[in-house]
Amino acid sequence: MREEGGVPPADPAVCTFVAAECSSSPRSHRRSRHHAPRHVLEEHRVARTAAVGAAGAVVIGAAFGLTGGSVGGDGGDRPLDAAPAGASLDRALDERGEQAASRGLARASLAPGTSTAPLPRAQAPATQPAPEPAPAPAGSSAAPVPDAPADCEEYSGNRQIGCSLLSEFGFELDQMPALDQLWSHESGWNHEAYNAGSGAYGIPQALPGSKMGSVADDWETNPATQIRWGLGYIQDRYGDPISAWSFFQANGWY
Repeated sequence: MREEGGVPPADPAVCTFVAAECSSSPRSHRRSRHHAPRHVLEEHRVARTAAVGAAGAVVIGAAFGLTGGSVGGDGGDRPLDAAPAGASLDRALDERGEQAASRGLARASLAPGTSTAPLPRAQAPATQPAPEPAPAPAGSSAAPVPDAPADCEEYSGNRQIGCSLLSEFGFELDQMPALDQLWSHESGWNHEAYNAGSGAYGIPQALPGSKMGSVADDWETNPATQIRWGLGYIQDRYGDPISAWSFFQANGWY
């Protein structure tokens, strides 16, 4: 049906589409302008302008009896569907806004002066070898036995050690026969000799045997440690081995 003048009446759906776009009333589902970047707002403005122009072209086409129209999209034309015009426009604006935001992020990631080379992988610090622990302090040990003098060669084993150590205490070699007799009666020069009745131990039969620990910690197994302690005991108590042997002969102990 045509009105006077030959101009067909305007399509109410198209008028509603244009009126919805041109209306200044806010829509609750539109994005807030205060939270969108400037380049996104610019994209929105361009998209709205294009949409309004396209909607105007539809109105003009309807006035001349045309029955179809199109809205410009990315890379081609897309027919208008039967959905409400306002919803289609908002969806198109949202899509353009998301595309613009993604382009803005891409530009920001490739800002001038930004290197795209891969970051070097963090290297683990070179491990330093752990310091070797300091050796635990060992117990005191006996001093080495001096070489046996020529006159001591007639002795062997623990007796030769005793003969070699006489000089450490200022004794002459003529003291060795008396010392040999004394300790032969006491222990037979056995550094492991133990008297179960008295608890005396070692070559000089120290009572108790732990007294010899004043010389070295190896007093239980080292003949030289026991002999050094025995010679020191004889020197302090009797003066020399000959005197100690004389006392033993008279008393049966020293």
